[in-house]
Amino acid sequence: MPSPPAGAMNADQLKHLIREVPDFPKKGILFYDITTLLKDKTGFATLIDKLAEHYIAQDVDLVLGMEARGFIFAPALAYRLNAGFVPVRKPGKLPAATVKYDYALEYGTNSLEIHKDAIQKGQRVLIVDDLLATGGTAEATAKLAASLGAKIAGLGFVVELEFLKGRDKLKEYEVMSLLQYDK
Repeated sequence: MPSPPAGAMNADQLKHLIREVPDFPKKGILFYDITTLLKDKTGFATLIDKLAEHYIAQDVDLVLGMEARGFIFAPALAYRLNAGFVPVRKPGKLPAATVKYDYALEYGTNSLEIHKDAIQKGQRVLIVDDLLATGGTAEATAKLAASLGAKIAGLGFVVELEFLKGRDKLKEYEVMSLLQYDK
């Protein structure tokens, strides 16, 4: 793996690049806006390098990214790991035959789809997203990938909101987050 970029940042420096937006999307919510981190070239490079560092020895075949922000990190990480990238999308967005997985939300349900031929049985997949909150989307993605015969190499996140206890839904997997918030 190439050496880290000049001036690579630590976790506190990366957190400093994340904008905190109070009362978004509704009153009482503190939103952690990663767009300010993404536009910082050293911050973004450091973030991808740190994810790659964690998974480089795990012989990952595919990196799955969930719509929409997982699409930012998964392809860059796949490139660094010499792996393929597979998008996991909302229903009706993929052009060929798909497999669908429905999962429960706090109020209602949601669905994810992946191409039927996206994963070959036994391939090692890494699931990557920007945020681990309640864990529902990550759990659904892991189950969807497993239904196609994938071996889950791990789940990686940029930010984890520890107070929402999303990791509890993912106990059967190796979970890693770069930046944690406890409130």
